Amino acid sequence: MAEPPDGRMTAALHDFQRLRWRADIEHLLARLRGQSDDLLPFDEVRQQVRATIAGECQLRDIPLDAIVGSVGRYHDFNRSFLPRRDDDWQRWARVMVSVDNLHGWPPIEVYQIGDAYFVLDGNHRVSVARQLGMDHIQAYVTPLRSRAPVDPSMTLEEIIIAGEYAAFLELTQLDEQRPGCDLRVTIAGQYEKLLRQIESFRQQSSTTDRPASLPAAACAWYDQMYQPVVNLIRERDLLRDFPYRTETDLYLWLCDQRDELTKQAGWEISFAQAVDNLVTTPRGTEQLLEWIIPDNLEPAVPAGSWRRHRRIDPASWLFHEILVPISGNADGWKVLDQVLAWAQRETIRPLGLHVVRTEHQRTSAAAQAVVQEFIERCATAGVHGECAVEVGPIDRAVRERTRLVDLVAIQVNHPPRPSPMARLASGLRTILRCSIRPVLTVPCVVDRVERILLAYDGSRKAEEALYLAAYLAVRWHLVLNVVTVLDGQASAEAVRLRAFSYLEQRNIAAGYIVERGEPASAIIFAAEQTRSDLLIMGGYSHRDPFSDLVLGSTAEAVLRTRRLPTIICQ
Repeated sequence: MAEPPDGRMTAALHDFQRLRWRADIEHLLARLRGQSDDLLPFDEVRQQVRATIAGECQLRDIPLDAIVGSVGRYHDFNRSFLPRRDDDWQRWARVMVSVDNLHGWPPIEVYQIGDAYFVLDGNHRVSVARQLGMDHIQAYVTPLRSRAPVDPSMTLEEIIIAGEYAAFLELTQLDEQRPGCDLRVTIAGQYEKLLRQIESFRQQSSTTDRPASLPAAACAWYDQMYQPVVNLIRERDLLRDFPYRTETDLYLWLCDQRDELTKQAGWEISFAQAVDNLVTTPRGTEQLLEWIIPDNLEPAVPAGSWRRHRRIDPASWLFHEILVPISGNADGWKVLDQVLAWAQRETIRPLGLHVVRTEHQRTSAAAQAVVQEFIERCATAGVHGECAVEVGPIDRAVRERTRLVDLVAIQVNHPPRPSPMARLASGLRTILRCSIRPVLTVPCVVDRVERILLAYDGSRKAEEALYLAAYLAVRWHLVLNVVTVLDGQASAEAVRLRAFSYLEQRNIAAGYIVERGEPASAIIFAAEQTRSDLLIMGGYSHRDPFSDLVLGSTAEAVLRTRRLPTIICQ
């Protein structure tokens, strides 16, 4: 190469010095952010992602911003290909000056892994080309193949994770057996957890002395364990709250959450329950207010919370997990007997909760006897039940577990009395106001439900009761009657027509009753006239809790009669 004129060389030197200063500034800013501005070392990346030569060298134009590493000079330039060494000025300046030569540049030589390129020869040409604002550069490209995706935006840590992914795919062959599967994670060490899950799944599902191969077990695990949970994540749009994580990240997090919830609850928690707990757990200000405001003064649960994430699917059961608080007294088994009677029509799993006052009582023989009797009663009815023992106030214990079930079933021994102070002290009122699931109250056991009465006033929570009544009428083949009580303001006929329209659209026949007078008395009178076995009604309105405390509610007045099992919908 001919010696360039001094003026052009001096200009190139000034450019080099300016870029060196920029490189130092970028390095300082990267350190302040806790990031790296280093080029990626090709040999380490290749080893991490287990990349192998995948074809012949080809000459083509490649994007400059996709060149992120170097074979041997990754210390000489930063990620933007700004020069880092002061003693490199002469070579850099000669490349800059050569731009004006008629001969131009020869193509650089690079390796390609995924969408990222690594310079084998031509680092200075890449640096100068980027300084000149070029978008592409001509290169001899040698492609390498890797099971793990690699793109130009990845850091070395992300490359290491990609390498773990490649090793995982090499063992499981899931990318070949389940094309399009995406099991990327953002935290190192996660694939060991997945491999342990697959190995455990392989051992548990083995029916012979020789377990299935790891790739076969991985496919079964993917279809039967992983994909159903990912479908839940997508249905609930959970990634919206975790924008920098992947589905596999969230899957593993839910696995940990499920294990922790199982340990806390004392019974087996499903992934669906873990997801429900996640989406209904108060956060931020809501959580703070929940701890500050007394339970009986909190606003009632908003209407529809209990089925917000449920799809109306005639093929699926509405109530599977049912929380059943058990006192252990002879009269206290009524609520379980009622739930077990339902097992003839609904696929249920009773989850018992025996609440005691002290840690010593938790491990006592009496508490364990309650647990054993609960399990035995369920087994006699042909139902699998589980029971846990908890320490603390029963209303708080029940409330904390409502997110893990579909229905709460409680015995009505002491319904809220009319006075405001009695309401304030009522644990049952706390459960009814704060439960995010419907509550079945059981003053007496009805062995077989044949007729149901819906108390409907057109309110939002009455709409939830209407939804449930429609479900039970169809699924259990029940006779349905709807009672509306005139309150002197709204038109009873207009309210009745709303219920009629909803049920008619679903081809559900029902009888309709309009009553006058005090609502609770009128509802009970209608239940007696129709010989109803089960009452369904809406719960507390989502209004000022002090008003409910002073005035009471129709639900409380109905419960005080203790006439028949009642489902109160939220």
